[in-house]
Amino acid sequence: MNSVIIYLATFFTILIALAILSGRYMARVFNGQPTFLTPILRPLETLIYRICGIHEEQEMSLKDYSVSVVVFTCISLIVLFLLQLLQKLLPFNPEHFGPVRWDTAINAAISFVTNTNWQSYSGETTMSYLTQMFGLAVQNFVSAGVGIAVAIAMMRGFIRKEVKTIGNFWVDLVRSVVYVLLPLSIILTIVLASQGVVQTLRPYVKAQTLEGKQQTIAVGPAASQVAIKQLGSNGGGFFNVNSAHPFENPNWLTNFCELLAILLIPVALVFTFGSMIRNRKQGFALFYVMLILFLLGFGIALWAELSGNPMLGKIGVAGNANMQGKETRFGVVSSVLWGQSTTCTSNGSVNAMHDSKMPLTGLVYMFNMGIGEVIFGGVGVGLIGMLFYVILTMFIAGLMIGRTPEFLGKKLGPYEMIMAVIGVLLPPVALLIGSAIAIISPVARTSIANPSAHGLSEILYAYLSAAGNNGSAFAGLNANTVFYNLTLGLAMLVGRFATILPGLAIAGSLANKKTVPTSIATFPTTSILFVGMVVTVIIIVGALTYFPIFTLGPFLEHLQLFGGKLF
Repeated sequence: MNSVIIYLATFFTILIALAILSGRYMARVFNGQPTFLTPILRPLETLIYRICGIHEEQEMSLKDYSVSVVVFTCISLIVLFLLQLLQKLLPFNPEHFGPVRWDTAINAAISFVTNTNWQSYSGETTMSYLTQMFGLAVQNFVSAGVGIAVAIAMMRGFIRKEVKTIGNFWVDLVRSVVYVLLPLSIILTIVLASQGVVQTLRPYVKAQTLEGKQQTIAVGPAASQVAIKQLGSNGGGFFNVNSAHPFENPNWLTNFCELLAILLIPVALVFTFGSMIRNRKQGFALFYVMLILFLLGFGIALWAELSGNPMLGKIGVAGNANMQGKETRFGVVSSVLWGQSTTCTSNGSVNAMHDSKMPLTGLVYMFNMGIGEVIFGGVGVGLIGMLFYVILTMFIAGLMIGRTPEFLGKKLGPYEMIMAVIGVLLPPVALLIGSAIAIISPVARTSIANPSAHGLSEILYAYLSAAGNNGSAFAGLNANTVFYNLTLGLAMLVGRFATILPGLAIAGSLANKKTVPTSIATFPTTSILFVGMVVTVIIIVGALTYFPIFTLGPFLEHLQLFGGKLF
């Protein structure tokens, strides 16, 4: 137990220290201030502007910024879809993979463009090296960059006054990739490759087994893609079993570094927010909200996994932790920490199979995704989602004290409330409708590997993951069908744009408002009371939204497990 405490204390100490430094660094980047990397990266930045015809000093209105986001997303989707269909005719395809099936290609294109990285296919048997590098890896960078850019635009809404512009999308996107994602990815790629994560363009290796049979060992340019998939809250694996594969995650050091990478930028953006609004206490207040929710979920999941399967007690194996679906080189604690981190950050990578974890652990993971993955969240969009909940909390606080709600000196009117409610409730509506259709559809039910409550959890987890732009899955569900590829793809689009577009709408509205000076009646938003209220609002909204379906799924499975029923 002491070793577990030391491990967790070390991990969170390093994470918070790096996040504070990175957050302040990103604030300087997006404020256009020089950094220690500016002499090296500024020429690359200006070259991109020159090639793409971007005018660095030209600001955009809310409409122009939003249109740029949508157009860029649509173009990216079309390019990635065509790349999959044409990969047989293109180079860097040593295994001679044919075109990806149309519905799988649509799903994968939507998935990577929306920063979801849900994979209904096996990467090492479906995608060529060119598709992996030029298609998927590129989207890992730019889809994450879009999320960061929109979060920065929303921050500007709080700090600007009586203006109609919120920045330049193309500049924000370029700076996200050039100054943040690219340098960190290079460093992490070198670390991973040094520890044995494969990075090669050679064909797959043919080996002879002890039985005399031939085995094909998949290799490829994995280290570079693993680095950005973790840093960008993407999560799609180069290999089918993701970061449980020794070629993606061979030892404790790579596991530790990849865990840091998953959380680093989402946590850092909270401190970026504090720096940009010139109120670091506010950034810490939001960090405390996220950390409390993170530790609550982690504690429940860890307790469930360490308690083990009660059915083992009936055959005299009591007291053993649940190791089903986990890598022995990582163990229970690291596997649960990984699962909690990925479902809180819309990452979706796995180092253990979520489908094999205890029902209450699955419930925690589903709750993390269901509340919009605002516990740190995906790069950029997690902070946007948290600000939606802050706006709702301030509305409640305003009702309590009889004042018009305000936050950071900006009055919050009906328009901001409507946009925040849309951002909070539209993804759950989409995923619950999609789950309901799947449950009543005979075609969809044939994909369920396990009956009863766990089968419901498999379907529910898939739509929670899609609408939350997460990408992880309960692997018992065969989702590579026309029905699931199309419906989950639609859920991904709703989840992405139901967060980004309302966030931009709020940014544009707030930037056009004047700042209201604080007074004795202003509700303090850096206090313990504020932190407690936001935590409470998030838990209540999540509970009211998902209580019935969670009761019929993971909670019922938990009760049935103690009643002696297995799936």
